[in-house]
Amino acid sequence: MFRRILIANRGEIAVRIFRACREMNIQPVVVYSQGDADALHVQLAEEAYCIGPARSSDSYLNMDAILTVAQRTGCDALHPGYGFLSENADFADACAQAGIAFIGPSGDVIRKMGNKAAARKLMQQAGVPVVPGSDGAVDTPEQAKALADEMGYPVLIKAAAGGGGRGMRRVFEPDQLIPLFQEARSESMACFGSDEMYLEKLILNPRHIEFQIMADAQGNVIQLGERDCSIQRRNQKMLEESPSKALTPELREKMGAAAVAAAKAAGYVNAGTIEFVLSPQGEFYFIEMNTRIQVEHPVTEMVTGLDLVREQIRVAAGLPLSVTQEQVQLHGHAMECRINAEDPAHDFRPSPGHIDFLHLPGGCGVRVDSGLYGGYDLPPYYDSMMAKIIVHAPTRLDAIRRMRRALEELVIEGTTNNIDLLHQILYHPDFVRGAYHTGFMDANLDTLLTWSHGAEEENKA
Repeated sequence: MFRRILIANRGEIAVRIFRACREMNIQPVVVYSQGDADALHVQLAEEAYCIGPARSSDSYLNMDAILTVAQRTGCDALHPGYGFLSENADFADACAQAGIAFIGPSGDVIRKMGNKAAARKLMQQAGVPVVPGSDGAVDTPEQAKALADEMGYPVLIKAAAGGGGRGMRRVFEPDQLIPLFQEARSESMACFGSDEMYLEKLILNPRHIEFQIMADAQGNVIQLGERDCSIQRRNQKMLEESPSKALTPELREKMGAAAVAAAKAAGYVNAGTIEFVLSPQGEFYFIEMNTRIQVEHPVTEMVTGLDLVREQIRVAAGLPLSVTQEQVQLHGHAMECRINAEDPAHDFRPSPGHIDFLHLPGGCGVRVDSGLYGGYDLPPYYDSMMAKIIVHAPTRLDAIRRMRRALEELVIEGTTNNIDLLHQILYHPDFVRGAYHTGFMDANLDTLLTWSHGAEEENKA
């Protein structure tokens, strides 16, 4: 087992990995930017090293600085968390060359699955259903238009190197395609350094269902059930739950088997996520693989009882998975809300600032993953997520009620946030029935904001 692990991340995921290391009797070493000098993961750590200015490009994306700290402090492994360098194949290779275990898949696998067009082709070869679309990359806007005209509208333009909704555009009319293709390609180049694009048929109002997989170096691959991530705004997830109301036991088994087949086809080792869209007709299609731990991994931990970060570390150390597929059982229902420092009433404008007062929810079945504390100055340089509230209960309705109660207890003063909006989602009849899809927020945002504003005024009164 590893003796020392460098945590190459920040915020709540850095704290999450830190805790797993301490429980495994592994010494955690953390890094931070000048903008994160007062961050919680720095406050908790015995060893913390500054790696550069606040800008991510000068710190959390600075491979040389991070590897220098890892080597000088004698770390034998490195956990990248999510975001930043977690899916950077060159960084995984550099860790291996430095003799430091990268807690994640190899650089070759990251490259294979990180290119969405190449991953799509691999899945087709493995017999995993994929959304109808282009065979590989589309080189020019004119080529894209000809293909779209042939496939029929609507279509989805996607960046081969994309993620998080960036480099992606929906096209409903032929005259939209060329300008939106150019727009998506420019965004992809700016975000990912790649302008490689491909085309898919747009599945209207699907569910976004992802399966958590774990794989070890001995060839064992298991799936740990699904997460329904269909509550999204601009392709950014807001709320996740497991199990999904949309899946029958038969469909769950079929999608889980496809997720395992996808991971095996990639030669995958460690934690990963196979993402599908599920059409209103019950047909599912592979869309991409995330080659890292996910923000929403606690949902799976709550229903399986398995510590995924601990499992990641064990697998990276060469140990076999601690459970077999037959031992994986889903118990009850779990739900996660992402608490962001943003202003929903003003187009979700980021709202960093000083945390004047903080009260976190607790009680039976409530978990909080966060880097917040009272008096903390939330920096403006990074993602706006402040905390994740996770609940577990025997049934879905019990989980909804528990999450409502947890959000009512949560108090964050000093920054504008999305707590009231999330609270209103939990009361929407379509959500309560489980009859929602990825278009839910677009269809209901104005109503939800009105409800949220009304609740806020009532609280003030």
